Amino acid sequence: MLFYSFFKSLVGKDVVVELKNDLSICGTLHSVDQYLNIKLTDISVTDPEKYPHMLSVKNCFIRGSVVRYVQLPGDEVDTQLLQDAARKEAVVSIR
Repeated sequence: MLFYSFFKSLVGKDVVVELKNDLSICGTLHSVDQYLNIKLTDISVTDPEKYPHMLSVKNCFIRGSVVRYVQLPGDEVDTQLLQDAARKEAVVSIR
């Protein structure tokens, strides 16, 4: 649940989602669910020449199992809070 809570805090921020098929999609994070499925709005692809069919798409839903990476805005990530939450979750899982 740590990653789910973390991604919920980034709703409304611009992210880049790289898929396992090497497609990278830039957009505004609209929502995320417990399976880490992602909904993006105002999307664009990083390589429009390779994926011209994606130029007309404005919003998309991405299944969590096909996501390779999510690039986050560096200034929006509170690393100290994330590290503390990870430590707390690790302690709870040991018990």
